Amino acid sequence: MTGGRREGRLLGVDWGERRIGLALSDETRTLAQPLTTLTRRIGKRFPMREFLTLLEHHAVTGIVVGLPLDPEGAEADAATAVRVLAADIARHAGPPVELWDERLTTARALQAVRAMGGSTRGRKDDVDALAAAVLLQHYLDAKRGSAL
Repeated sequence: MTGGRREGRLLGVDWGERRIGLALSDETRTLAQPLTTLTRRIGKRFPMREFLTLLEHHAVTGIVVGLPLDPEGAEADAATAVRVLAADIARHAGPPVELWDERLTTARALQAVRAMGGSTRGRKDDVDALAAAVLLQHYLDAKRGSAL
């Protein structure tokens, strides 16, 4: 995030056609935790008003949006929609927005739930928020020690 503050909460966004997982960092940008999942009906707009309310409520100072890439690192089909979403968020929200590679975040979230002996049946919202936390934690870990 160019010109962003080094401290303050970051919000991670794991975009999906039906559900958008959200995660929040702590003030020191050390740990990410699942926050919630926004739901939208296919063909409907992103729930921007609800999203902006969350940004304000949690005093978010930066936003990290997961960019879907294929295994080789090229942009996957959904990348165009995510880029449009990120630009829309940047237009409406105050904090800077950065795109970040989200490869395998949902798979890692599912693996973590299963490793703890849990079931993902009927918990898609939880998994999407956890995938956002995996994405945001990866970003935090990669940026630790560098200017955010």
